[in-house]
Amino acid sequence: MALIESLVAPLSRILDKVIPDPEARAKAKLELLRLEGSQELETLQARLSAIIAEAQSRDPWTSRARPSFLYVMYTMILWALPMGVIAAMSPATAQAIARGMSAYLAGIPEPLYALFGTGYLGYSAMRQWGKARGSDR
Repeated sequence: MALIESLVAPLSRILDKVIPDPEARAKAKLELLRLEGSQELETLQARLSAIIAEAQSRDPWTSRARPSFLYVMYTMILWALPMGVIAAMSPATAQAIARGMSAYLAGIPEPLYALFGTGYLGYSAMRQWGKARGSDR
């Protein structure tokens, strides 16, 4: 894709010099732009096909990975309710649980958080794009 983008401007200037007829030159430039667009479309289709294949996998671990992550997040958020009860009954126990969870989460390397966040947000963006386009149902 980057190769095509880097070639479009120079090829457009060459077309200006080689094709004297303005109408023919405009048609050639439109064809060049269409080629650029099709390369981008092919790249996006390749990326989307991998995501769709993964989502349609018969393997439950593969096809349910993202919904499972959401269930984990919901559980962590809902864990605040019993923690509130624990804190009301035994503040020291609630503090110990919170310190333990914080220490565990702080032990996960920052690049791993960044990688996970980037991958998850990228997937979400591509999924939304596919839904808006109508190719993901």
